[in-house]
Amino acid sequence: MVTMAVSVSFRTYLLEQLGQVRPVTTRPMFGGLTFFAEGRAFALVAQDTLYFKVDDSNRADFVAAGMGPFLPFGDPAKPMQYYELPEDVLEDPDQLAVWMAKAIAVAARAKAKAPAKPKAPAKAKAPA
Repeated sequence: MVTMAVSVSFRTYLLEQLGQVRPVTTRPMFGGLTFFAEGRAFALVAQDTLYFKVDDSNRADFVAAGMGPFLPFGDPAKPMQYYELPEDVLEDPDQLAVWMAKAIAVAARAKAKAPAKPKAPAKAKAPA
């Protein structure tokens, strides 16, 4: 398994770049960092590489730019649905806005398709 450390300087840079497009938050996950917009996980960082969430609607953009999938276990047969973001996109706020919007839309669709989490049963109230 790949170690997914993220340097403080890269995290700061990403917060600046992505934050100029729209508000984002981060949360450490699995040794890496996950980025959220509108409550949706749309990007992750591992080893100072930024990946955006993909599906059939935006994967071709990444492939056309020569970018590949995130392979946390090094096995090409088991990619995650995240692809590396081209560096030039990260440095161009107009392009970045388009790519972010698509990744956030992918995250929204994935969340809508996910099965609902079961709710814990309500606690019975003691008689008064």
